[in-house]
Amino acid sequence: MKILLAVDGSKHALHAADTLIELAEGFRVPPTVELVTVHLPVPALPGLSKVVSKAQLQQYYEAEGAARLAEARTMLDGAGIDYEERVLVGSPAELIAAHAKAKRCDLIVIGSRGLGAARSLLLGSTAAKLLQLAAVPVLVAR
Repeated sequence: MKILLAVDGSKHALHAADTLIELAEGFRVPPTVELVTVHLPVPALPGLSKVVSKAQLQQYYEAEGAARLAEARTMLDGAGIDYEERVLVGSPAELIAAHAKAKRCDLIVIGSRGLGAARSLLLGSTAAKLLQLAAVPVLVAR
């Protein structure tokens, strides 16, 4: 089984990682995991490219992404679960759904709310939108 775990470094995302680890304990064969975080793009400001190169911007995305993935990575390593990690840039729900489809994932695991939790009281906006867009089942960890 191939599972996409989407995290953003929030406590809800870490709960999703915990949920995936618990789920994996019941499998005869450990799942392969796509560990993903999505960074919103830096706004395109006039003249930005004169001060910040594409390489610098990519370094920024990678550094921020690594920080968001760090604790989930540690948890998966501790559980002995293999994973491929990715930092994607763009609209979170759309990219998560597209990445799951492209990588032929069987399941998406995501926290109920993330870093933008103030937008929605019951279910984070990314999780809610992902439920509509995903072509595979979505497990929302609460």
